[in-house]
Amino acid sequence: MNSLLIVDLGRTRYADAWALQKQLWQMRADQKISDLFLLTEHNHVYTLGKSGDDNHVLASEEELRASDTDFFHIDRGGDVTYHGPGQIVGYPILDLQQYKPDIHWYLRNIEEMIIRSLADFKIQAGREEGMTGVWVDGEKIAAIGVKVSKWITMHGFALNVNTDLSRFGRIIPCGIFHKGVTSMQKIFGRTISMEEIHPVIIKNFCRVFDCEQKQIAKTELEFLMEQEIQRSSVETIGKMLK
Repeated sequence: MNSLLIVDLGRTRYADAWALQKQLWQMRADQKISDLFLLTEHNHVYTLGKSGDDNHVLASEEELRASDTDFFHIDRGGDVTYHGPGQIVGYPILDLQQYKPDIHWYLRNIEEMIIRSLADFKIQAGREEGMTGVWVDGEKIAAIGVKVSKWITMHGFALNVNTDLSRFGRIIPCGIFHKGVTSMQKIFGRTISMEEIHPVIIKNFCRVFDCEQKQIAKTELEFLMEQEIQRSSVETIGKMLK
């Protein structure tokens, strides 16, 4: 059974979380750290994947500035999506060679984890043929967009819990014109406690991917990273002095 470090980053700027992912991806590629699962909520941001269409972002630069919304072209698959408060975003950084080196298997497992988590809240969710993500009554409740390089994953999923769905009105979400979006709040007609969701997501992630979890604080992760930076610096200096 693979071990998995789980870190709740709290609220983050997208740029900061993306930079952290890149650092951790490299550490995982260098086998300096075990698999990780990062959870966060972002400040308002639109992100456009490498296969996306800029025309699917309907908001102007002036509108983005006025609404305090960032915009990034990023290196995941997929089109444009929105992240913001009230939405749980998960970034698994996994070496798929320790599981199954198959991107489709990975995507279906992420979907399965979300479907099971929603089922725990009595929400019947499922898949739509030919589309990635999780849906409830024909509306998307969770988006998935990943990058896999050297069989190590980056980016991940976003589950709408108490998300301001009006923000999706200024994009064509995932480039899909004929489908709407929904949230747990919209389905239940009330605000959902984010603290209720995290343990359910973590439980189902570990069950679907058959891994053993160890939850650590953000400060512990920063300490591990700093230790590795110092160790690498010492090794580099040692090689230079030989």
